[in-house]
Amino acid sequence: MKKKFEMEFQMKTSPRVLFPRLSTPGGLAEWFADNVIIKGNIFIFVWDGTEQKAKQSYIRENLIVRYEWVDEENVFFEFRLKTDELTGELAIMVTDFVEDDEKVDIVNLWEAQIQRLKQCIGL
Repeated sequence: MKKKFEMEFQMKTSPRVLFPRLSTPGGLAEWFADNVIIKGNIFIFVWDGTEQKAKQSYIRENLIVRYEWVDEENVFFEFRLKTDELTGELAIMVTDFVEDDEKVDIVNLWEAQIQRLKQCIGL
């Protein structure tokens, strides 16, 4: 059974720059997948020629976006932007689901993906 987990990454940028890369097909294709195609509210993520479909089930501009996998019930990934009230620093909270024996691999994958995202926005 998959369990929910969260990771936090500091991002020295603004929500206005970051959010389109989390919520649009073009933005996601820059760093998250090889290609992203949208049909209605279904996002088709392509990695190495393999497609996975997710529904963009929730979005609040510059704050949060959630994608629910079409082929798995109650399993999603989510990006939530959080600004520290004192320092004004922006962080991205990534929520995902993973089997216990896959957690290390998934954490490493997210760390690599977020590095690609940072490179895309010049961080």
